[in-house]
Amino acid sequence: MAGEIYHQIIETKSRRKKSLAILIDPDKTGINEVPKLVELFQENKPEIILVGGSLITSNHLDELVAELKAKTHLPVVLFPGNSLHISPKADGILFLSLISGRNPEFLIGQHVNAAPILKKAGIEVIPTGYMLIDCGVATTANYMSNTTPIPFHKPEIAVCTAMAGEMLGMRMIYMDGGSGADKPISLEMVKKVKENLGIPLIIGGGIRNGTMAKNAYEAGADMIVVGTAVEKNRDLLQEICEAKNSFN
Repeated sequence: MAGEIYHQIIETKSRRKKSLAILIDPDKTGINEVPKLVELFQENKPEIILVGGSLITSNHLDELVAELKAKTHLPVVLFPGNSLHISPKADGILFLSLISGRNPEFLIGQHVNAAPILKKAGIEVIPTGYMLIDCGVATTANYMSNTTPIPFHKPEIAVCTAMAGEMLGMRMIYMDGGSGADKPISLEMVKKVKENLGIPLIIGGGIRNGTMAKNAYEAGADMIVVGTAVEKNRDLLQEICEAKNSFN
């Protein structure tokens, strides 16, 4: 269950500091791109590397995770779209339960399939309440999960959903606008959820510059997640890291 990686997240939160995770999509990242990514991470250090996505069509998940672990000391944590997206080579996994939806497959069904595999693998499991937020465009996560995201202008629904997730025993809440979101999650929603939550709050989707990152942190995000678009724009990662460091 939750161990060293989660302890570090909690420790950072308890010191009122902010964290950054980089999400690597195996479908968009080849093994040969890892050295360049690692070089980028050494210049602007995130706390965690997430690997995964809603739809993984490539067959090199194990190899990619192993290569990342070989080249960096950062924890490599799975961000699975379903029970097939598991690698025993990872350090841990966000065990995502899609609490914003009503599809039992993504609330508990996929987890039943994954549980014996994860127990055998022995990697750190972090139960995480996953909430999809409508940020202006239909995402792969919406389609693959067959669920309706929480409306952008309904922070009260997000608050009650996050509270329920915490009461059910989730260790973190991850609010996500999805890959390719038109805009980030509303600051009002982030702020109100944070005010009613005692566990770490992760925010992802639609964060495209340092100002957006700073606003998300200021509203209450304990960690933000950005994709490997930062590889194409090194200044973007630097901007986001500067926003993080301004709080730390």
